[in-house]
Amino acid sequence: MALVREIFVWMAEILITLLVAFSFVYFIGLRTSVVGQSMAETLYGGDEILVNRFIYKVTNPKPNDIIVFLPNGNEKSHYYVKRVVAVPGDTVLIRDGVLYVNGELFDEETDVAAMEDGGLASEEITLGADEFFVLGDNRNNSEDSRYANIGNIRKEYIIGKAWFRVAPWGELGFL
Repeated sequence: MALVREIFVWMAEILITLLVAFSFVYFIGLRTSVVGQSMAETLYGGDEILVNRFIYKVTNPKPNDIIVFLPNGNEKSHYYVKRVVAVPGDTVLIRDGVLYVNGELFDEETDVAAMEDGGLASEEITLGADEFFVLGDNRNNSEDSRYANIGNIRKEYIIGKAWFRVAPWGELGFL
């Protein structure tokens, strides 16, 4: 009888371990590569990052979060990695290379160059109830919400939050 009990304990421990491992990999272990230089100085082309797919199921992206999304929900596209600068209900305007959100200068979390092209945001844009405005950190070399082919990002197209760089090894760490 002790042997049967021991077997059930081992099976329960293995099942719990597998459940925890599956949850970790599914919710916060999605690994993807950064494509291009649009997020330079923060991330570079070829960097490998982990994406937390769970966090935006319980909360919304906040300004300065780095998100991973599919442009216009196109599942055949590579994942895009950009920084959120405006959230639902915000107004966005780019004037003289400077970003204004809700009429105030946006508080950048990183150093960025003045934008040469305001694109769609050259005129004030008001975001809808489930829309986010994103920009790359390398503002003059980024395909982002300023351009019609990307536009405002709907929440349903957001895969998750980039939270940890796993490669290259010298840059390993939290974002």
